[in-house]
Amino acid sequence: MPEEQRITRFSRDEFVKQINDQSAWDVIIIGGGATGLGVAVDSASRGYSTLLLEQADFAKGTSSRSTKLVHGGVRYLAKGDIRLVYNALDERAIMLKNASHLVKSQSFIIPCYSWFSTIKYMIGLKLYDWLSGRFSFGKSSFFNREKVIEQLPNINATGLAAGVEYFDGQFDDARLAINLAQTSAAKGGVLLNYFKVTGLHKNKGKVNGVAAIDLETKKEYKLSAKVVVNATGIFVDDVLKFDEPGRQPLVRPSQGIHLVLKKSFLKSTNAILIPETKDGRVLFAVPWHQHVLVGTTDTPLTTNSIEPVALEEEIEFILETVKTYFSVTPTRKDVLSVFAGLRPLAADNKNLNSTKEISRDHKLLTSSSGLITITGGKWTTYRKMAEETVNKAIEVGKLVKTACLTKKLKIHGCTTSFIQGHFSVYGTDAAGIKELIKDNPLLGHQLVDHLPYTEAEVVWAVRYEMARCAEDVLARRLRILFLDALAAIDAAPRVVALIAQELGYPEEWKRAEVATFHQLAYQYLPDLKAGFNGEHNNRNQQPTDGQIHSFN
Repeated sequence: MPEEQRITRFSRDEFVKQINDQSAWDVIIIGGGATGLGVAVDSASRGYSTLLLEQADFAKGTSSRSTKLVHGGVRYLAKGDIRLVYNALDERAIMLKNASHLVKSQSFIIPCYSWFSTIKYMIGLKLYDWLSGRFSFGKSSFFNREKVIEQLPNINATGLAAGVEYFDGQFDDARLAINLAQTSAAKGGVLLNYFKVTGLHKNKGKVNGVAAIDLETKKEYKLSAKVVVNATGIFVDDVLKFDEPGRQPLVRPSQGIHLVLKKSFLKSTNAILIPETKDGRVLFAVPWHQHVLVGTTDTPLTTNSIEPVALEEEIEFILETVKTYFSVTPTRKDVLSVFAGLRPLAADNKNLNSTKEISRDHKLLTSSSGLITITGGKWTTYRKMAEETVNKAIEVGKLVKTACLTKKLKIHGCTTSFIQGHFSVYGTDAAGIKELIKDNPLLGHQLVDHLPYTEAEVVWAVRYEMARCAEDVLARRLRILFLDALAAIDAAPRVVALIAQELGYPEEWKRAEVATFHQLAYQYLPDLKAGFNGEHNNRNQQPTDGQIHSFN
């Protein structure tokens, strides 16, 4: 299918029209995160009629809030889970090949403050190299003290003995999610955001479809399927209770947060792995979109939220931990944004206050009703999880058996050509955005002065990436909200005006949408007082009604 047709077909209006015309499907997938989108790619590429329904936006939850790593899992290696690491390293290589515009090799340095730890990590990472085999992203190396300081100018040199460098992968999670949705659509899949599943339909005790509602029009649907896949992440138990009311939870949430700082706090293209925090975990400081991403925590919770908020103790934990390793230590006022995500970990009713013993591997279950549930895992293994899930769907739904094609299937945007600047994450779509600017040079204006994102990208996100609101654009199509919450607040009025222009929304919608986005964005500031004092004071003020009405 020609590229232009592929782009044009990714339209919410077209997809809604299709489900109005077609009520029966081979596979219906509930959930538009990494796992659900992976299943949608696999299913559609095998030729099955495929429908994916997401209650919010694609990758709204956990799948846009990761540490942005494509990795085997050094910490899992330390725990002896060789099989999990080996499989993830294999999938890491496949991701690099099939999404080369988004996945790249990243150098990590472990600063060591004793010779014992240096030797321990060197041995462990040589094993990591060996498991990577011919798909290695780079060989690990010993760095003496001087080399570590040279490579990490802001490292705390007091007591530093040496360091170890190793290589893993890095990517942009939310952008890969959109590209997966586009890939599925190119293969005939139908994918809808803001489309909520409200129940399951059964015939003689077997699931044969879903009840759903279009949250934009409030129209209700009854949709039939040979097999239904529950890929809703932290919300899997909600769907399971549609099937079996009163059943015990399958998963429990663990919250992880990330702080985003200016790149000056790292002053390096290398990432840092802090190998052992005071509670025995690891912490990363990673260059990402010309900023530094620091995280993550692992906090057991008892409730789910589609928009989790960082806890005070999590923010303090990260800031206290990096003090030991950075020569110039960040404070709360230096944090440009903080975001939280919830991991769906296997429920452990024996120890409710610990996540250390809860499996990070995925689980694939089939209920007596035929409902398939896939949960757990991580971005790196999304493709393998999807393959296993579709294989199970073939069995449960009695579909015509077809081999998996995704090991060699290029993801939408994949290119080996060099694309300069931040447009590189668009891959082959970068040419289309540049064409928009060529046709209308005003769209080349930056949304905020200190970030590279342009008005053309907002238009592109609405026309070709199914963005429906300011959050879709500023949080996931562009990453401004995650990089700098105050910059996102600055950009919101113009973004909203562009969305309204594209979708024909009225003035009342624009006013309400700016106010809604501002309320959300303040949750990404670690401290409002810190956010509106000091260096930020001249950039932003608490929005007034006058600002909300301004769309210049």
